[in-house]
Amino acid sequence: MGTGHSKDEGPRRVGFLRKGPKLPAWEDALLSGKEPKSLLKRGLRYISLSLIMKGMTSTPDFLWGLPEVQKLNLSRNRLVAIPPALGKLDRLVVLNLGGNCLKSLPKEIGLLRNLKVLFVNMNCLSEVPAELSLCRKLEVLSLSHNCISQLPLSFADLTSLRKLNLSNNRFGQIPLCIFTLRSLDFLHLGSNRLENIAESIQYLVSLQIFIVESNNIRTLPRSLCFLTSLELLNVDYNAIQTLPDDLYLLRRLPRIAWNPMDKGLHVAHNPLTRPLPEVIDGGLDVLFSYLREKKEHH
Repeated sequence: MGTGHSKDEGPRRVGFLRKGPKLPAWEDALLSGKEPKSLLKRGLRYISLSLIMKGMTSTPDFLWGLPEVQKLNLSRNRLVAIPPALGKLDRLVVLNLGGNCLKSLPKEIGLLRNLKVLFVNMNCLSEVPAELSLCRKLEVLSLSHNCISQLPLSFADLTSLRKLNLSNNRFGQIPLCIFTLRSLDFLHLGSNRLENIAESIQYLVSLQIFIVESNNIRTLPRSLCFLTSLELLNVDYNAIQTLPDDLYLLRRLPRIAWNPMDKGLHVAHNPLTRPLPEVIDGGLDVLFSYLREKKEHH
């Protein structure tokens, strides 16, 4: 009887080992005999699925059999790749892939024609697929904390984009395709390798928040002063010595700001030539008066 019992156990163990790679322990625990659909949550607006911090190194196969998902959160795992099957989830409106180890995105991401919000921040991307520009409904995109130095020209097709975060990357200049995104109201390019801001910045007429702190920018273009919707302009921690005379045209800037969260003009930690540092201490009205007078004298 004892011998028979061990024979019984042997094949079971082998079977379990064979099954292991197909169904990792975390996936087994996640489902624990349930139907994958039972993980879906039906909110007021979206059918969502959240798999945050599950220690996943690959995406679960059952995911691609849930085409009704509209909001998917796979953030803060250890994912190294997203398979082409992503394209099957064509009802996705919100996709969060932040905080993983992704080196690339599949070109099938272009099949997500309903996508409005995409987070791929804090990964290892060095490039972005041109096919992303097929997601014409995209409104919010965060690619911050990656290793990206350029964007595909086709990005100019993302005409619905309103918020773009490219901070903490390796951009040496603002990609030309960005200047065609007339709906942008938020642009973050802080902590990159920018040495200038092109005059073409004037085409981003809807821009309200523009952050380029912690770069190597030496001068601000006069055309920046035509962005009269600006409420926050952050050029802290750069190499700026002078400010453009027409800066007083930015009437929506409420104050000289010191707190990173405040709206206003952030210009601290720059080698500004005198008397600018003292003038700035007097506040925005004093600065604008000084620049206006300086212009008139020229």
